[in-house]
Amino acid sequence: MLNITKNANGSALSFVLEGRLDTTTAPMLEEQLKASLDGVTDLKFDLGKLEYISSAGLRVLLSSQKTMNKQGTMVITNASAEVKEIFDVTGFSDILTIE
Repeated sequence: MLNITKNANGSALSFVLEGRLDTTTAPMLEEQLKASLDGVTDLKFDLGKLEYISSAGLRVLLSSQKTMNKQGTMVITNASAEVKEIFDVTGFSDILTIE
């Protein structure tokens, strides 16, 4: 299960993700992103309450990063040690901006 809290403020958009981002829940996030990224120059993901991320979740983040490379910046904050380890093992920590 994944809870997605979306906060838009002008050209800034943030998502707070809580639960698991996996093959079941990744399409939900992808749908919300596709509907929301027009005109966004500052995208932020707060992963403080994200327990798990699968390859499907990583794919959604990578797709978002590619979009934001063309129109602004994307930052990931509050990733847990477990999620950071997944980013490190997959090489995503070199691709994504993680604070």
